[in-house]
Amino acid sequence: MRKTILAAGAAILLAAQPALAQQKSIKIGFVSTFSGPTASIGNDMRNSFELALDHMGRKMGGLPVEVIYEDDTQKPEVGKQKTQKLIESDKVDFIAGYIWSNVLLASLKPIVDSKTFLVIANAGPSQVAGELCSPTVFSTSWQNDQTPQAMGLYMNSKGVKSVYLIGPNYAAGKDMLAGVASTFKGKVVGQELTTWPTQLDFSAELAKAKAAKPDAIFVFYPGKAGVQFLAQYAQAGLKGTIPLYTAFTIDETTLPLQKDLALGVPGAQEWVNDLPNAENKKFVADYRKKYPGHRPSFYGAQSYDAANLIASAVNALKGNVSDKAKVEAELKKANFKSVRGNFKFGNNHMPIQNFYLQDVVKDGDEFALKTVATIVKDNQDSFHSKCPMK
Repeated sequence: MRKTILAAGAAILLAAQPALAQQKSIKIGFVSTFSGPTASIGNDMRNSFELALDHMGRKMGGLPVEVIYEDDTQKPEVGKQKTQKLIESDKVDFIAGYIWSNVLLASLKPIVDSKTFLVIANAGPSQVAGELCSPTVFSTSWQNDQTPQAMGLYMNSKGVKSVYLIGPNYAAGKDMLAGVASTFKGKVVGQELTTWPTQLDFSAELAKAKAAKPDAIFVFYPGKAGVQFLAQYAQAGLKGTIPLYTAFTIDETTLPLQKDLALGVPGAQEWVNDLPNAENKKFVADYRKKYPGHRPSFYGAQSYDAANLIASAVNALKGNVSDKAKVEAELKKANFKSVRGNFKFGNNHMPIQNFYLQDVVKDGDEFALKTVATIVKDNQDSFHSKCPMK
């Protein structure tokens, strides 16, 4: 009789387990900058991640999704602290986000050591694509050098013979300037790396660039710094005199402030809001409905893809993400519909993708970015060979 009761009890317990499992959530930590001068970038990333969750019914693998947003305040030490909290206290299943390369590099070790899955939605330091690549680290953006490399190729096609490079003195700034220099066939006549993120006066650097008399200036300044640079470039009398080429200085978070100053300044990017695939059209249209008066930026597009990449793995595993090898295998498949169209990973878990020439147009009373041409197709970053993963 006792054995019968025990057996019955065990059967009831086993029957209850699926119900208990259904009460669990998929926990995602999202680290970005939500305060200060660059909060508009972090907010766009969060808005887009939230929109992706709306589109999937706020469930992955049949389980509710819980997202814990953490503000890194654009400081590496704060980003690392918030990352450790997400891993140790919140015990998240995935981490996503990260705008700044220096914040990501400071936060990387606890992520890798804990074998927590990370989906980077923006930062792309060369180290993470190369020697610091990891089975649990993926990106839905790019490696930093790739976008400026595309711009270097475009400058060659325009017959530019000399260029002056200007950018911020941190990991991404160094990667950006090195990237454009690696593909540009002309002469680099000067380079300036400015204090980051506090320096917003670029008059001295612009004066040096003007004195060097290059055919063009290449600049990388995201966020508020990009707004200030374009204004000072015009104030220095350089607009219309020395052509300006850029990566990441003009986007939908800065255009409302840059306005006419951004006209005639070409940029390179792996996503532009007018890409003609169905997923992108839905993303852009629904973003504008949910957040009136705002257009999504590439930061948002990459975050939207990050949410869908995570969901593709969780859905395939029916919510059971305990087996790390299986999660990695599913993430590597990139079995989701990206807003940029075709999407696949290289051996280092960085996307292999197209890069486009973008230009600024006036759309009624607003300014928008449009795709002008494809600069390079199926581009793979140059650091993948340094990654030991196959």
